Parts: sequence; structure tokens; C-alpha cells
Amino acid sequence: MTARLILASKSPARTKLLADAGIEHGVLVSDVDEPAVVAAYGELDPHDTSLLLARAKAEAVASLPDADGALVIGCDSVFEFDGEAHGKPYEPAVAIERISRMRGRSGVLHTGHWLVDTRDGGSGATIGAVSSATVHFGAMTDDEVRQYVASGEPLQCAGSFTIDGLGGAFIDRVDGDPHAVVGLSISTLRTLLHSAGVSITALWRDTPAL
Repeated sequence: MTARLILASKSPARTKLLADAGIEHGVLVSDVDEPAVVAAYGELDPHDTSLLLARAKAEAVASLPDADGALVIGCDSVFEFDGEAHGKPYEPAVAIERISRMRGRSGVLHTGHWLVDTRDGGSGATIGAVSSATVHFGAMTDDEVRQYVASGEPLQCAGSFTIDGLGGAFIDRVDGDPHAVVGLSISTLRTLLHSAGVSITALWRDTPAL
């Protein structure tokens, strides 16, 4: 059975990860109201929040006509620091306050993944998993914090940082899957696809016939 993958995210970083891994995919964006979804389930820890939102996004896109007959993968990232869940800061003042606390310390980035199989005769799977990684930040001067926030990069990123952009200069190391820190673990995707009866190699572009 042929397989078609749809990424339920507008994240350029996630689609680049898939493209760099040679995985053919399309993109459809959900209109999920994230705060409303979280509020409906009450208080959850950051790990479970990432999975809940990934599922909401995947299932919303899977219900669209354009996703009919496809495998849909939804993802969401939540940064856990000092026992708090940090999503996107949006405002420079919030980003400065968070990054100032994070520098020289570490936190855990949780990326939830949810796969929905809408193919006729497919597995019918709706399954998920979370990939987590501990991120260790280097010391940053006050000026570096201000300059990084002024770049605008951290404002739309879970946890107020990236590893694949300007923020990578301030990360000393990552314990765990670095792809999860970018926003989509390719190995986790492979595991979910396998559970749905699909080999990730079936999604590789320009794969020569054996």
C-alpha cells in the first residue's frame, strides 16, 4: 500500500527536518486553539501537554478532506524549566526574563508526536509518543540576552530558544535526541510509522528500486 505523509504544522524547522531526512510530505495547518484545548483538560504536566496538543493538531488535520487517505503527523513542543511549562514567549520582555533565568542552567524540552492513519485499508492507527531531551545552556551576558531577543528568533519558539538557529551558540550540549529539540524526532516518527505498519523507507524520495 502506498503511503502519503502530511505534517500538521506550519513550522519551517519541522518541514526542513523531514526534507533533510529525505521524507516526502505535504503540509496542512490546523486551526486548533491551544489554550482552549489545555484548559478543557485541566492542569497537566509539560510532558502530557505536549502530547495532548500534538494529538489535537493531528486529529484536526486528519478530519480535513485534503488529508483523506494520508498519514498525518502532529507535533507540539513544551519546555519544562523550574517545574514550569514554557511555550512561546511572544513578547520580548517575557523572553528576556525567561532566558535570563535559563542561562547557565538546564531544562527539558518535550516534543509530543501524534500519528493518525486515514488510509482506506490502513491500520486506522491513532497513536502518539513523546521524545524528551535535556538542554544545557551556556552562560550568557546581559547584552547577549538582549541581542538574541532583539533578533526576534526566540519569540515564536517553545522555551524561547532554538538549537538550529542563532540560539545554538548558547547551548552547551543536549542529552537526548537533538531532533526533538528542533521540534520533530525522526526516530520517534519511524517508531510510530512502524506501529501503523509503514516503513519510513516507503516515504523516502528518489528511493531506487531493489
